[in-house]
Amino acid sequence: MVAQPLLKNRLTVNDYLNLERESAVKHQFYDGEIYAMAGAAPQHVDLNQNLQLSLGGQLKGRPCKVHGPDMRVKTATGLYTYPDVSIVCGKREFNNDKPPTLLNPTVIIEVLSPSTEVFDRGDKFHHYRSIASLQAYVLISSNSQRIEYFARTQDNLWKIDVINTVDGTIEIEAIGCTLTIADVYADVDFEAE
Repeated sequence: MVAQPLLKNRLTVNDYLNLERESAVKHQFYDGEIYAMAGAAPQHVDLNQNLQLSLGGQLKGRPCKVHGPDMRVKTATGLYTYPDVSIVCGKREFNNDKPPTLLNPTVIIEVLSPSTEVFDRGDKFHHYRSIASLQAYVLISSNSQRIEYFARTQDNLWKIDVINTVDGTIEIEAIGCTLTIADVYADVDFEAE
């Protein structure tokens, strides 16, 4: 991540959670350091909304929940973060934080921003892979029509599939859903400021 930590002194998890309860701004936390999460560009917001609508519609009536960027997730490595979209199929598990933190996402989706792309692809994906329940990680480009789908194999390896064609489709097997370029990028204006 390119941002510098907000505080020079290391925080405990409890310090972070207390701060987060009172803050109007969401923060990411890892290893005693917190990072403010900035607002999103219009195309980022549009992509996130399209994802939630598409997946929410496909999962309606099934034992799955689609969460937006207000649902905090904790990894086994200790990262507390707010993915753009997290999905749980089956019973949700939370820790005792106030508000609760999700521990068992099945799928995590991040909409890439220029300022977070390197972190989302690298260290953040490393942290996400430590979540035993995680079966798929999806990266959505916010500056071109491109979706990268990472799926955990039975050997605990990750396979990748990339689509960037107008009629491109990805099957998210872990939740029985399909993402299409047409649905994800519907009405997204790449020229929006």
